[in-house]
Amino acid sequence: MNTNSQPIVSLIDAAVGHGKEPVLAGINLFLHPGEFVYLIGETGSGKSTLLKTLYADLPLIAGEAHVAGYALHRLKRKQIPYLRRQLGIIFQDFQLLPDRTVYDNLLFVLRATGWKEKKHINERIERVLSSVAMLDKAKKMPHQLSGGEQQRVSVARALLNEPKLIIADEPTGNLDPDTSEEIILLIRELVKSDRSVLMATHDYNIIMKFPAPTLRCQAGKVISVLKPTL
Repeated sequence: MNTNSQPIVSLIDAAVGHGKEPVLAGINLFLHPGEFVYLIGETGSGKSTLLKTLYADLPLIAGEAHVAGYALHRLKRKQIPYLRRQLGIIFQDFQLLPDRTVYDNLLFVLRATGWKEKKHINERIERVLSSVAMLDKAKKMPHQLSGGEQQRVSVARALLNEPKLIIADEPTGNLDPDTSEEIILLIRELVKSDRSVLMATHDYNIIMKFPAPTLRCQAGKVISVLKPTL
């Protein structure tokens, strides 16, 4: 962790929610390059709401928030695609396009974010698939892959634009315990390049086996916890 550098995420007295009704308020949160942090809390406690606010799927209700150099409290709609290019998002349900191969799923993202040179596109796809040990599955369709393999492709997709921040929303929620451990180890490797990871999870076994700083959404607040409990 490099705490001398500027934080990739900073929230100061922030409030998040749907519409004007806050789900979480008084949030003060700082995430620096190279940090891996868990986000826990009961269903409906605001975990996903907070994550969606960080990638501008929901607007910030109050306070200040900076993510990857963008001020969310001043963010214009036309800036949202540029913010998201600085982020990698991993979902519980993978969200791969079912009618396209693994390669074409990644190609779709690169084309959508402005990549044009075929040589550079091929090199980037090959690199990220290699990094998650999925290069030999490039021509497979999503339904031909196991859940763990689909999530590995999701991790590769999240890495395409070399993001500063990885947001993982319950990435092991649909996986068996052994596969969950593989995915966590893979995601934790990502912070070694001064990238940050904020990961929401219900999987306390994972937290206990792979401990890291943990934030809990509880009673409308985000609090730091030393030893998470059920």
